[in-house]
Amino acid sequence: AATKLASAEKLMYFCTDQLGLEQDFEQKQMPDGKLLVDGFLLCIDVSRGMNRNFDDQLKFVSNLYNQLAKTKKPIVVVLTKCDEGVERYIRDAHTFALSKKNLQVVETSARSNVNIDLAFSTLVQLIDKSRGKTKIIPYFEALKQQSQQIAAAKDKYEWLVSRIVKNHNETWLNVNRKMQSSPEYQDYVYLEGTQKAKKLFLQHVHRLKQEHIERRRKMYLAVLPQAFEALIPDLDEIDHLSCMKAQKLLETKADFLKWFIVLEETPWDATSHIDNMENERIPFDLMETQPAEQLYEAHLEKLRNERKRAEMRRAFKENLETSPFITPGKPWEEARSFIMNEDFYMWLEESIYMDIYSKHQKQIIEKAKEEFQELLLEYSELFYELELDAKPSKEKMGVIQDVLGEEQRFKALQKLQAERDALILKHIHFVYHPTKETCPSCPVCVDSKIEHLISSRFIRPSERNQKNLLSDPNIDRINLVILGKDGLARELANEIRALCTNDDKYVIEGKMYELSLRPIEGNVRLPVNSFQTPTFQPHGCLCLYNSKESLSYVVESIEKSRESTISRRENNLVHLPLTLILINKRGDTSGETLHSLIQQGQQIASKLQCVFLDPGSAGIGYGRNINEKQISQVLKGLLDSKRNLNLVSSTSSIKDLADVDLRIVMCLMCGDPFNTDDILLPILHSQTYRPSQCGSSSSV
Repeated sequence: AATKLASAEKLMYFCTDQLGLEQDFEQKQMPDGKLLVDGFLLCIDVSRGMNRNFDDQLKFVSNLYNQLAKTKKPIVVVLTKCDEGVERYIRDAHTFALSKKNLQVVETSARSNVNIDLAFSTLVQLIDKSRGKTKIIPYFEALKQQSQQIAAAKDKYEWLVSRIVKNHNETWLNVNRKMQSSPEYQDYVYLEGTQKAKKLFLQHVHRLKQEHIERRRKMYLAVLPQAFEALIPDLDEIDHLSCMKAQKLLETKADFLKWFIVLEETPWDATSHIDNMENERIPFDLMETQPAEQLYEAHLEKLRNERKRAEMRRAFKENLETSPFITPGKPWEEARSFIMNEDFYMWLEESIYMDIYSKHQKQIIEKAKEEFQELLLEYSELFYELELDAKPSKEKMGVIQDVLGEEQRFKALQKLQAERDALILKHIHFVYHPTKETCPSCPVCVDSKIEHLISSRFIRPSERNQKNLLSDPNIDRINLVILGKDGLARELANEIRALCTNDDKYVIEGKMYELSLRPIEGNVRLPVNSFQTPTFQPHGCLCLYNSKESLSYVVESIEKSRESTISRRENNLVHLPLTLILINKRGDTSGETLHSLIQQGQQIASKLQCVFLDPGSAGIGYGRNINEKQISQVLKGLLDSKRNLNLVSSTSSIKDLADVDLRIVMCLMCGDPFNTDDILLPILHSQTYRPSQCGSSSSV
């Protein structure tokens, strides 16, 4: 039967958003009249209300229950606002329910959404007995279960947001559309609602933005010390300036805009500048922050410390230079107590002072040796009575030391007696055997300088002669003999040809040369194996070996070739440039080690007065015996020798110089402040200058 309900002008509520904002939603009123009612939820507010007596509410509920009981419909007592419930009110409500027969109580909280579904499902079970009996859970236990469920759903939802949202500029509308189909999003929205889901999204975006700003801030602060170093490196300029005054100084620097950018809106981290990734300049308003001020103070302190350390270095050097206790050769352990004080230890590590002391010792030792050398020259009469072998006896050394012993320049090397005695012996050797090798100024002896100057002039002829040589068509051709037994010569010739162009041209330093190869593997006394033929004039010979036998073949062939050349009076082959190369064997070396073959090759090269190259490594292609770099090195050396021979022959043909023999004797003392170039270059610049035929390396 229908039950008549009197609810005139009562609003119908559909969601919690309507509370307090009823005028913003469509307003529907409860219907007034007879409705079909299957059961009742009898609600009791157990919170502490303003100007409300709970006992009066309970009396009202009791009367209401009596009226509802007459309908014989199922009734469930619902305790509301349990999240703010008063314990006594809850206890009294349970007592009221126990006084009624078969009356069930469900503790709920609409705000926390706890047991709301349970209240309705309990009433439905009482109406429909076919449904399983619902277990009624107390409020706090249900609240705990729900909190756990919400926490798990929240974790999954936050994971979903962090996976989708990587940029702090993302919008809720865009992200919400992407997450609609995700179960993590659906579960959380069901439990907590869309507004809380949006709130978590906004929190995540805010966190991303703050992390982005912090990364930019750290980047700016990392670059700021470099800006200080570049713009204000002078301590005198900023020593007494505050950070605020230093900012004004920075703006006056020419490179200010290279390091900083002045924004129209500040602070920088609240503007769109945070997303300007292409501009890495420092926002100038960052200088007003405390970290920037700390970096400025650190920059000042660094400059002050550097100045103080520099002052300590200078003071330490002055101590070294003025202290009478610092003598050549004195160890640091002995000198430290005389020159170190507490201030030195405060500012620099001992290793730095040791390094300065070591350099100072090197200087004073060199100076002491030079002065001692001068002393030996001044007492040259001490060395006139020595034997020709220039080996003084112990007695004579004693006499020399006694005579020189009173000289301060002798005493200066007191802690370096071994080096002092060595200087005496070296001086004696120089007196009786004056050469550039025994010269005290070696390797900057004047003789060495003159030889180097003349040889360099000989290697690099004048431009006029260079042009004549380049115009000679024969200079573009290189004839190379390859000597080696057991197939070495033929194999290498094939490898070199493989590096040439189709017309047997080879590129050296960007220029094309015609390369003619003559591999020889037999008896060189036979015409077929001769170095020289009517159509082949060799410019050099490449000698190959990979064993003792092949090395012996090379030596015998060279000696036979030279013997036959001398008998025919062909001097050009006697001085034929030779290059000896050890070819690495593949696999078994027949018991001969590579080291032994190298030593033997070096000895033979010294005997034959030829160039020795280290063993050839693998080349560009498979199976190469010698790499392209070594081939170019050999051909370039032959080309230089060929040019020098052409230069000598062209210069010697000048008839006007045939009988000229102008001798100039110059006396230059090693150590004189005159530059040998200034003295000799006027002579060597002459177009008629040529090497002397006497064979002296310092004669022209």
